[in-house]
Amino acid sequence: MSESIDVTGRLRKMPAEAGDPVAYNLAVGDTRIPLNELVGRKVRLDFEGVIRCIHCDRKTKKSFNQGFCYPCFRKLAACDSCIMSPEKCHYHLGTCREPEWGEANCMVEHVVYLANSSGLKVGITRASQVPTRWIDQGAVTAIPMLRVATRYLSGLVEVACKAHVADRTNWRAMLKGDVPELDLHQERQRLLGLIETDLAELREQHGADSIRVVGEDSLGLGYPVEVWPAKVKTHNLDKTPEVEGLLEGIKGQYLMLDTGVINIRKFTGYEVRFRVLD
Repeated sequence: MSESIDVTGRLRKMPAEAGDPVAYNLAVGDTRIPLNELVGRKVRLDFEGVIRCIHCDRKTKKSFNQGFCYPCFRKLAACDSCIMSPEKCHYHLGTCREPEWGEANCMVEHVVYLANSSGLKVGITRASQVPTRWIDQGAVTAIPMLRVATRYLSGLVEVACKAHVADRTNWRAMLKGDVPELDLHQERQRLLGLIETDLAELREQHGADSIRVVGEDSLGLGYPVEVWPAKVKTHNLDKTPEVEGLLEGIKGQYLMLDTGVINIRKFTGYEVRFRVLD
């Protein structure tokens, strides 16, 4: 990428690859801008006033569920409530919004994992989304705990786990770099002991092979951050369409500027102009 960067296009979730540190790109239209090399430089993001649905390309006044227009939000399986609460999956009832999508994305192996983003949390993801999901959450370490036959079943396991461990990240603490050290191998064994009865009941209902304990190792993740913010202030393109500042780091799906942080994923589908100013 040349020293002069001035790109206009639609924002997408930042592609990232595990490494030391994680390697980020900013996706603006068809352009992928390597971001790690821009840490320490002044950048500017201008919202051009147009939002388009990432599914149907319809122009929309408001983005729903990180990039969709309202009609797509209402009809797509990817936007159904069971995506956030997989234990509410209704595929088996024959009421899935898009059965073929459900077969490809939900009726496949999922991983129940432990991660340390701002402290211990439990989460689930499609097996194919490891470690992308962990990077998007800003985890510094993560470890698989169980491999489960379907998304619905992984949701039931997560419900059992939530009685003992959090299922959400404190994103402000994550962005401050205020993350305690944890032994995830030890935490995995502790939690498996606590949910042993729950797992036995679920296996009895869904099959002995539907839930498998795994002994996979943990993965450590570092992020390209030069300065951690002492106080987290957020930029919102809907309220302030011009965002400018020194890029001090990248973590999760956030750009960390000396003027505040911005969640790029939140503004998926927004038409923007991105420039490097120095």
